[in-house]
Amino acid sequence: MARRPLPRILSNGSARLVRSRELARTAADSATDVLHPLITITRGLRRLASAGRRRWADTPKDRRGALLFLVASVVLVVALAPYGPLLAVITLMAAAAWQGRDRGPAVPEGPDATQIQRLKYLYEALVPYFSTPEDPEPLYAHGGDWEKSLSEYEFDGTGRLTHLVIAYPAYFTDGEPESRARIEHLIAAKSGRGREYHFVWDEEGNQLTVRVLAPLPTDIAAQPFVTAPGETVLGFTDPIRVQRTLPLTHGAHGEEQRDVPPVVWRTGIRSTEPHLLAAGQPGSGTSTLLRSIALQALHHGDVVIVDGGGTGEYACLTGRDGVLAVECGLTGALTSLEWAAHETERRLIAANRAHQAGDPPPEDTRRPLWLLLDRPSAFTHLAAADGRTDPQTLLQVPLRHGRPANVTVVVAEQLDALDTLIDPVRQHTRARVVLGPATAEQLRTVLGAPPHTTPVDQVPPGRGFARLGAGPVHRLQVPATPDPYDDATSDVHRQAVLDLLPPRTTPADEEPQLLETERADAAVMLAESVRPEKVAMEKVPAGAVAAEAEERPANGSAGAEPAAGQAAVAEPSS
Repeated sequence: MARRPLPRILSNGSARLVRSRELARTAADSATDVLHPLITITRGLRRLASAGRRRWADTPKDRRGALLFLVASVVLVVALAPYGPLLAVITLMAAAAWQGRDRGPAVPEGPDATQIQRLKYLYEALVPYFSTPEDPEPLYAHGGDWEKSLSEYEFDGTGRLTHLVIAYPAYFTDGEPESRARIEHLIAAKSGRGREYHFVWDEEGNQLTVRVLAPLPTDIAAQPFVTAPGETVLGFTDPIRVQRTLPLTHGAHGEEQRDVPPVVWRTGIRSTEPHLLAAGQPGSGTSTLLRSIALQALHHGDVVIVDGGGTGEYACLTGRDGVLAVECGLTGALTSLEWAAHETERRLIAANRAHQAGDPPPEDTRRPLWLLLDRPSAFTHLAAADGRTDPQTLLQVPLRHGRPANVTVVVAEQLDALDTLIDPVRQHTRARVVLGPATAEQLRTVLGAPPHTTPVDQVPPGRGFARLGAGPVHRLQVPATPDPYDDATSDVHRQAVLDLLPPRTTPADEEPQLLETERADAAVMLAESVRPEKVAMEKVPAGAVAAEAEERPANGSAGAEPAAGQAAVAEPSS
């Protein structure tokens, strides 16, 4: 069956529409050129009228009569003089044309001599990378035309490039990270160091767009963020790939407000990246990030903090409502992490039994539990010297089964000590943050992908990059969350952190003691704990579970002395 031809309005309607738009644009440009003198005279008359009104308003009331008499005399003389009205109109039009002229500074149509020299230097530097002897018509050649390759460019007030579009030949290996890194490093060096450049590679059009990024705000202090339960603000970034913004207060006294795009990390049962690893140099702000996460987590959950550095930067959280423990010693860290492993198992068993019975999960299994570890590698050496268990090995159960149990693990470690982390920690922490100065190779190793910006050597504390799972790499600035007990902390930031702290339910100088009923509940909880791989099995009778708990060897394993181990969780280490 023969196909019927399309209607003409559908076949060539788009071409007619384009021609109509071009004709309308041409007519508008022509009308603007023809009516430009009239537009100038009209603008001048409006300015003269405004000047007359201002002069009349500034004249005192006792002199306005004399001014009116003078104006009327001039009008009468002009009207009675030969050719007076004609000369007056010509004079008025000339004055209006003079007042209506465009007074803006003349914008140069092209770059000046200094800017042209910069573009030539950049073009010559790109010749060895974008040319080959076999090319019959090279786009890049020594002494060639740089205007065909560098099509768009913008400069700042100091004469340095802020925006640039570079065309490169099709045979350039733009799909290889090494080739891209060489070009990006060269452009950053020739355009000016000390700034961050954002690179966008258009592989289909063979174009590279370079843009200078504005510095991220560093004056945003810790404050309540407008987020949903299960969302944690790691910091703030550029509005390039983040469409969401948060209303924030900033400034010396928090009197200014603006919307800033955040980096939001989602945790919980439906999270694809339930655990986080933060790395950085000393003083880069990893402890600040952990304090910021702890303050946000305390709104909806409980927190266990293990400080391997032993600097006391988390002392402000000791005894607060929702803070189960703040441990700085090896014994306390082992006890707390052992309890966390048993708590994860208990939550899995309780949730599994509720699912089998067709009931919702118990309330105590839905409350988030956060395990924050700062420099756990410090305990690794102490445990090896004393012949004790490495605290990192106790994180295997929370890391592997923490997502369905609402248990989140956050580990902060220095870049030079990442090799001391065990494999489960590196494998299950798919949300990554790198703070402070770092090389491109270090960023690629930790984040799993290179950033689209050039790293700089001098960065403020809390400045770095973040990547959530397989997503893009974002620039990151952590909100200022310093230790309020530090003397070097400003009063504004100290008060901002103190306002977010929960009330202190236990005095810091007293050791919390568990009641007898709580000890009994802890013993029952540990007696019901089984291996995580049995969670998916059918409902197990209580007697079988208790019998299995009694058969466990009491040689320092997870099931040894459950009541004492559980009771020691709430006791701070000495």
